[in-house]
Amino acid sequence: MKEFVISEAKAESAVLVGLVTQTQDERKTNEYLDELAFLAETAGANVVKRFTQKLDAPHSVTYVGKGKLQEIKSYIEAMNEEDENAIGMVIFDDELSAKQLRNIEAELKIKILDRTSLILDIFAMRAQTANAKTQVELAQYKYMLPRLQRLWTHLERQGGGSGAGGGKGSVGLRGPGETQLEMDKRIILNRMSLLKQRLAEIDTQKNTQRKNRGRLIRVALVGYTNVGKSTLMNLLAKSEVFAENKLFATLDTTVRKVIIENLPFLLSDTVGFIRKLPTDLVESFKSTLDEVREADLLVHVVDVSHPDFEDQIKVVEKTIADLGAAGKPTMIVFNKIDAYTYIEKDEDDLTPRTRENITPEELMQTWMGKLHDSCIFISAKERTNIDELRQWLYKKIRELHVQKYPYNDFLYQQYDEEEVE
Repeated sequence: MKEFVISEAKAESAVLVGLVTQTQDERKTNEYLDELAFLAETAGANVVKRFTQKLDAPHSVTYVGKGKLQEIKSYIEAMNEEDENAIGMVIFDDELSAKQLRNIEAELKIKILDRTSLILDIFAMRAQTANAKTQVELAQYKYMLPRLQRLWTHLERQGGGSGAGGGKGSVGLRGPGETQLEMDKRIILNRMSLLKQRLAEIDTQKNTQRKNRGRLIRVALVGYTNVGKSTLMNLLAKSEVFAENKLFATLDTTVRKVIIENLPFLLSDTVGFIRKLPTDLVESFKSTLDEVREADLLVHVVDVSHPDFEDQIKVVEKTIADLGAAGKPTMIVFNKIDAYTYIEKDEDDLTPRTRENITPEELMQTWMGKLHDSCIFISAKERTNIDELRQWLYKKIRELHVQKYPYNDFLYQQYDEEEVE
């Protein structure tokens, strides 16, 4: 069985590989590789080199061209001659097919990971609860199933027919490679069936828990990974949800009861989204993401200091739509305003201004200014504008509560009158 988790005890050196294509220019590729490097670091690897190539589309056999693959091979061999432990893996920025994996491994003779398997590595390391572990294991098996063939290539030519001259059309005993492959597939399919049944049971339990939460508005924090959702959760709920400057620090949905002034509501912190998030992983985590689908209000947390934050917003919005939660009341919290940086242009510089030249004040007057009371700029780390955020949430949640539970609002009206006295 393939081992997915990269050991955190020993940092392996890694090489990254990405493509510049018709739909992904060089700037975008570099941003994706920056994110891939962060993923590798989160998994415990140390990135020492990046390779990129311009292609119309990934090569169906080797992802990159043969010349580029040879260049990567020569670099690895040269580095490993000096130090046999210099480079332990090559990580590709897209999901590789079984054929691509097989051919690349045969050529480079080193551990090969793609973006999907790397994310699965991290999820496997981060999973703490039975629910998260079950979801990750199911996603791993879904990823592994179509790639089993490459594990048994050394046996594929040992199969014979009913006679010595058995060939493609021979009828008889199958070879040991094919038999082992079928056995593995059966074992994995049985295991997947068991995991799905277990997840269904967990989902039923969670649905019961959600029904027992009473007449409270439910608010879900959503956003790209590592934008500060857990830090914000800790501030609002005065809790100790694990928060770290690494990707996917939070896998399990955490739900806390929060009271702002006299108004109680439920606040949930969900797993962060990311570009090219594996479909199987989204499928496996649908039960965890039920909090998003069933929330009355989505609070979309954005790292405004990230140079590509607008693309991250689009990724999150698309994922929310894929989950069937599009159209819900949504408010945007632009976090990490304290980390926002810009380069002031000289007066005689007549070149067009870019995102790097916009001040925070000017940024707030762009398309964000049209959102009015549907967005706010904060710093969860420095606690900037947190009181304003609380008031902002109070107002919106109160409106939603009156709409959803019109006959239950007298309770809060009574509290208001007592406070006035």
